[in-house]
Amino acid sequence: MTDPTQAPSLVSYVPGLGRRPVLVTGASGVLGRAVVAELAASHTPVRAISRHPDAQQQADGWLAADLAAGTGLEQALADVAAVIHCATDPSDAQRVDVDGTRNLISALEQHNPAARLVYVSIVGVFDNPFPYYRAKADAERLVYDARVPHVVARGTQFHSFVHDLLRPRGGVTVGVSGLRFAPVDQAWFAARLVDLALAEDPPELSQYAGPETFTFQELAALTAHVEGRRTPFRLPAPAIGATLRAFRDGSNLPGPTALRGGATYAEWLATRSGGTKQAR
Repeated sequence: MTDPTQAPSLVSYVPGLGRRPVLVTGASGVLGRAVVAELAASHTPVRAISRHPDAQQQADGWLAADLAAGTGLEQALADVAAVIHCATDPSDAQRVDVDGTRNLISALEQHNPAARLVYVSIVGVFDNPFPYYRAKADAERLVYDARVPHVVARGTQFHSFVHDLLRPRGGVTVGVSGLRFAPVDQAWFAARLVDLALAEDPPELSQYAGPETFTFQELAALTAHVEGRRTPFRLPAPAIGATLRAFRDGSNLPGPTALRGGATYAEWLATRSGGTKQAR
């Protein structure tokens, strides 16, 4: 807060003046786009990286860098205040999530050790043997051992992911019996990530989730209602194998200390162009 005994500044306040940029990895993804938008709304200079930025991205200041190969990171990290690490690839998690995070940490330690690393993880990665979750857990371990300021933010599944999971195939939705979700709005989660990047003393580990928890069947019925169609026939599937049993047992659900908020799933559905009804 300004000291009232000091002389007034001769320069009018300019939002973002003097702030160092925040680097966003995975900036073209669902969460990365929301983080970039939130940083812009917060008047914080944004720097984003992509392996092959297109002409428009280059015009917006995006830089070419490859996390998995470890190339282009020195320039990308120069003078940034923080890195919000959203880059991920479930189909190539060892290379992108684990090796990419290792390369990012190494580059931070060498070129900008004062910058804070905000690593985006998923609720339940240490409680489920799903290979993608194992890779995310391995990446978390790398972050905890990093010799740079760091925080880990675990989120639940996004509304858009759950919506796609519920999409009927041949008029039928298939869901594991007992499966539940606490879906979160990516825009709200993005705002929390920006808070962590800019905060003076953030917690090392945080959980974030949407305000409500639903069963798979409840979500399917709600989706059909808001979109103005008949509820699809649901085919319950048994929880066969350790991965499905972990999901059935709630490994993907937030703990009691999780921060919950953002738009509800019904509110998110109602704002989609495909919705034909308003949620009540």
